Amino acid sequence: MSNSTKTSADRSEHVFQDRREAGRVLGELLEAYRTDPRVVVLGLARGGVPVAWEVAAALDAPLDTFVVRKLGVPGREEFAMGALASGGAIVLNDDLLRDLAITPRQLREVVDREGRELIRRETEYRDNRPPPDVAGKVVILVDDGLATGASMFAAIAALRQQEPAQIVVAVPAAPESTCRELGAMVDDVVCATMPFPFRAVGASFWNFRQVTDDEVSDLLTTPTIGRGRHEARILEFASAAGVVRLACRGAPGGIPSRADLLDIVGDARVVLIGESSHGTQEFYAARAEMTRILIEEKGFTAVAAEADWPDAYRVNRYVRGQGPDTSAEEALRGFERFPAWMWRNTTVLDFVAWLRQHNDSCGPDRARQAGFYGLDLYSLHRSIREVIDYLDRVDPEAARRARTRYSCFDHAAGEDGQAYGYAAAFGAGESCERQVVEQLIDLQRHTIDHLLDDGTDAEDHLFYAERNALSVRDAEEYYRTMFRGRVASWNLRDRHMADTLDALIAHLDRRADTPSRVVVWAHNSHVGDARATEVGAHGELTVGQLVRERYPQYCRLIGFTTYSGSVTAASEWNGPAERKTVRAALPSSVEELFHEVGKESFLVRMQDGPVADTLRTARLGRAIGVIYRPDTERQSHYVHARLTEQFDAVIHIDTTHALEPLEYSSLWVDGERPETYPFAL
Repeated sequence: MSNSTKTSADRSEHVFQDRREAGRVLGELLEAYRTDPRVVVLGLARGGVPVAWEVAAALDAPLDTFVVRKLGVPGREEFAMGALASGGAIVLNDDLLRDLAITPRQLREVVDREGRELIRRETEYRDNRPPPDVAGKVVILVDDGLATGASMFAAIAALRQQEPAQIVVAVPAAPESTCRELGAMVDDVVCATMPFPFRAVGASFWNFRQVTDDEVSDLLTTPTIGRGRHEARILEFASAAGVVRLACRGAPGGIPSRADLLDIVGDARVVLIGESSHGTQEFYAARAEMTRILIEEKGFTAVAAEADWPDAYRVNRYVRGQGPDTSAEEALRGFERFPAWMWRNTTVLDFVAWLRQHNDSCGPDRARQAGFYGLDLYSLHRSIREVIDYLDRVDPEAARRARTRYSCFDHAAGEDGQAYGYAAAFGAGESCERQVVEQLIDLQRHTIDHLLDDGTDAEDHLFYAERNALSVRDAEEYYRTMFRGRVASWNLRDRHMADTLDALIAHLDRRADTPSRVVVWAHNSHVGDARATEVGAHGELTVGQLVRERYPQYCRLIGFTTYSGSVTAASEWNGPAERKTVRAALPSSVEELFHEVGKESFLVRMQDGPVADTLRTARLGRAIGVIYRPDTERQSHYVHARLTEQFDAVIHIDTTHALEPLEYSSLWVDGERPETYPFAL
């Protein structure tokens, strides 16, 4: 294999139940080595051995241990100044030795002490069996996780002296920097997760109790060859599919029965409905129909979408019979920014037209009407124009002040938010942070003055302007933050969406006699609870998590999955919409599990009982955004998740089709790539 670093993608604290589950995940990631008779698996004692046993059993390969002892700083043993490995290899941190002025005598005492313990452990674990001969073998070195990597570096140095054919490192969790460093040293590195910021190895496990010497000895004497773990995995998978098959409910075309949907929703005020891609026709159609049912039968009065505030508000005006637009298509023309197909598509067009008809049928009772709103923050310059246009109408002097403040962006980077953020973040241009905050405060300070007329229209106009000013403030920060780290910018965006949702609910509550109820449309990666996925280990959060924290008894999270089909997506940011083939889901993924259920579409509720236990196991799940890269799908589009905690319900549609944009690109018209992509056979 080529020198590479594999990861499950950039995404919860406590991903793995325990070391054994982590080993099974690694076994799946190392599937390519299963048929190689040269493979031998070595677990770093003690914590790496339970992980390595599962890897060896999955690969039908022999297992042994490799003992490595940390060389702790005298008096501060928790700090490693190096490591000692089987065979006598020593790795030292020369900078640390020099900085702490460790003397040769001190170092020798630590090495002698840890060397005796290393020999004791090897003798006890192997019961006088000789260590394995790894010359010419493919050695897979396994640990339960890495922090600094000192122990693994020592193991690699010791193994090289025995001249193996290849050295492969496999760990459940490690910092990205350590994985990259190892990638330059060995033939292959498999890091199941790379948490950021990296706190500790144990943070990736629910159960991380200490492994005993007896456990290591027992595992090393328990055969891994001929156990049929691969076949056992298939049987386990079939059993899990059987549990889901018994528990699932029909959902033709992805649409649950009205009884099932209304029962799931109950008295929830906020229902978040996701999508595992931004370009799947069936997801959009099923979500629209579910929303119609909730508006008609549960009195929901708003759709809040993962869309920019001013663009969505143009649609809101249209569906309420306001503004200059005369058709649904015209109302959707505000969605000009990439990816326009997310909202300018035939399914959203039909829903917007229906929403206008529904509202017209409500007559003068505006409290029964349903609106359409955006939650996102990308609309920096569009929101600036909307704030100024509003102030031009109600307070020309305030508009003049706003123009002066917002002109900062004209000097900074014109209409390009990312260019502004890059320049501001790295000191190459002016930061407009002070100006946007001042403008927001100015607008809020003169709230009473701006309510020139009584009634809801003036309140709506002011609310719209305030949310635009808040979008400018948060967008300015977002564009600066996106160049400082993915976690910070992701969290800022999802907090903005959750805060906008809170403000919308409060605004609607003031207009009605009963509490408002809102449907949220967004990607699964925003709708699902981050605490049940790998993202939590990175410190990331999601709208779904925030809504559960803010409305614990009154929210529902519903996700969608698919196994294969086609999707509308781009190959790169700002690229044209393409109709792409969605590859069959990866083995052991939740999508493959649902495929094995053998039904075209169905609903699964995450309730107590066998199905909840089955779906509590960490499995890979696919997420396709506006960009889809089939050639790097494992790294680009899959994360581990526990579906039971991530959603309240999931709808699976086995085969799905590309969303139909209102404007076709030539690539979209050309259609899907051949089935043999990318090999063109």
